[in-house]
Amino acid sequence: MLSEHYALATAVGLLLSILSFLLMSKSQQKVLYDRLSSWTSLTSSHPPTLSSKTPPPSIPPNKKSPVNAPPPVDYKDVFPPWRRQSLTIARKDKCLDAVSEIPEFLVRERLIPFTADYRTCKAPATTYTPMGISLSEVASLGDFTDYAELSGVPLPEPYREFRIELALPRPYRPLRWGYHQTMSLNRLQTDWWLELERTYAEKIKERKELFDKNGTMVLDYLPGSELGCKEVMEMALQFLCARYPQYFSLSKSEDKGYVFHNGILHNQTIVGDMHPLHVLLENVPEDFAVMIRNPDDGFYYFRAGLLCSSLGWSVKSKLGMQLKEIHSPIPDYKEKMEFSMDRYFSKLPTANPIQRGSWGLEIDTPLFMPPGDPHEKYREVQLPETELPLSRIHLRVDWQTLRRLPLSGAIIFNFKALFTPVEDFRHEPYIPALLLTILQHGKPNIMAYKNTWHVEHVVLTALRAWQQEQEDKGVVPRGWEVGTLAEAPFFPGWEESWRGKQGF
Repeated sequence: MLSEHYALATAVGLLLSILSFLLMSKSQQKVLYDRLSSWTSLTSSHPPTLSSKTPPPSIPPNKKSPVNAPPPVDYKDVFPPWRRQSLTIARKDKCLDAVSEIPEFLVRERLIPFTADYRTCKAPATTYTPMGISLSEVASLGDFTDYAELSGVPLPEPYREFRIELALPRPYRPLRWGYHQTMSLNRLQTDWWLELERTYAEKIKERKELFDKNGTMVLDYLPGSELGCKEVMEMALQFLCARYPQYFSLSKSEDKGYVFHNGILHNQTIVGDMHPLHVLLENVPEDFAVMIRNPDDGFYYFRAGLLCSSLGWSVKSKLGMQLKEIHSPIPDYKEKMEFSMDRYFSKLPTANPIQRGSWGLEIDTPLFMPPGDPHEKYREVQLPETELPLSRIHLRVDWQTLRRLPLSGAIIFNFKALFTPVEDFRHEPYIPALLLTILQHGKPNIMAYKNTWHVEHVVLTALRAWQQEQEDKGVVPRGWEVGTLAEAPFFPGWEESWRGKQGF
């Protein structure tokens, strides 16, 4: 049992690390690939020689990398864990018969076609989703059903003291040392799935402008994704209403149907008047990618997305791809990771959403960078210190969640990009020494992945000074053994400091 848990945790860690890779620009990905192919040393003053022809020195040219998988599995017959028993409770206000068990072979024979719209399928009583739920049962649940019961993930507790004009994001610092000892994988804190802060209105405005400018590069969807998009939209709105009842509510009328009332933006969204992803664009400042199971092969495909935080790629460039196709640029993905990823997707339960953070160092605060964006050039050089003051350098954290939806069986990637000035680390116990150690002594392949070289000549000097300052002031013990903090992904005293800054 322990070995299975470790394997599952490893698979998820790899999976979300891959998502972080996809958030990198194409030029970053090329640099990563080249550095992994020719690594000999990494220092802040001497960038590594770039080559795509020489194999990594740790793997002799005449030997193959180890394969992480047994022979290929036929995922066509592998279904995620079902929760049909939850249908009876979720339909508690309906005068319907008790839910019966459905044989798996019957579901397998009568699965909804990959590109079919669940609302227009013929024979809905005998057409099923991968979760073993008939389309008639889906219809019987109506809109904004009890997703907490269906999924096994409770709604959040009300955050009544929350004040949007003062709120700050929690100070995520997903820094680990050493990487071989600690998994960056945790069960989702359900109260914090969608986290709002005082730039909420600005972010909604920025994201809508990105869509107006870029269209299908940031938001698009393919046939067959209708139920998954509806589910994640309704779950997100239910979350906002439960977590922040002082700002959000839902109402229903005969002429308009469901209406979402946004007390921060002082507007209303008639839910039925637009596609679910547009409802999210109007109200939720986070990214969503919808992966749908194809009944023809059992693998998962990217079928819909609202992504305003990608670097060097877009929804348009990846939409319709299978999981392994999306990840094809990643070195050794097929040999080392493909099997684990496909197996994990096939078995993820609805009741076990996870959260995880990745990080990097950025000049300024780039959010969405389509291919060819001028900002990509910053990664290729070390600017003179006269042109790169410390105030321009930020920690970018992509805080990610992964969950399965209870009706469609779709898997949702959800993430938000958070930027913190590196100068803040001066007042955060242990963080300067921890980041300094990672930058100076991190495994070469991991540091190539982070691609922090372009700012290290400025950051390292500051981190050394702050480390010494914290030791001299007794903030941290002198000569403490650097390691992943017990408070990770935060730091000692973070909550008191965070609440003090925002005032609640």
